[in-house]
Amino acid sequence: MGNDDNILNEEAEVSEAAESGGNPFSDECIPKEEVEEITEECDNTIEKLKAEIDKLNNQYLRLAADFDNYRKRQMQEREALLKYGAEDTLKKLIETLDTIDRAVASTEKMEDVKAVKDSYNIVFKQLFDALNKIGLEVIETKDATFDPNLHEAVMQTPTSEYPEHTIIAELQKGYKLGDRVLRPSLVNVAVSE
Repeated sequence: MGNDDNILNEEAEVSEAAESGGNPFSDECIPKEEVEEITEECDNTIEKLKAEIDKLNNQYLRLAADFDNYRKRQMQEREALLKYGAEDTLKKLIETLDTIDRAVASTEKMEDVKAVKDSYNIVFKQLFDALNKIGLEVIETKDATFDPNLHEAVMQTPTSEYPEHTIIAELQKGYKLGDRVLRPSLVNVAVSE
């Protein structure tokens, strides 16, 4: 019980000293030089921590500004891509427009049907070549087996002339860009009788 009484007495003294405005840790406990040294060390540590916080805060602000600039730059690039992304495609098609203009002008006074047909064939070939350079491909159907990923069966004909699921006729051409189908081929498919 003696230890508990000593602790209570010390707490009471600290409490009384604090209430009276005195220092509970008077000079008789810790020498004044040590208190000043500890205070100076604490002040130095606080200053170092403040400097570190300022440094980290500045780094954070710079990083936030860099990220904001990056985001704005990406947005501008995306807008430019959407606005001018078709530029190469259109440049390739302009030549075809010129050919169509010349073909229309030349057919105004033509009476020869074969010459008109040849003009249209030239225009079609030039347009297809321009689109092919961009990546457009025709989905092949001749002697092909029906593939639901590439073809759309709009007709089924019972026949014994062709193996089952063979494409008999193409009703509308299909196109793809790389491995992406832009429009499936509309086909007539053989089924067993």
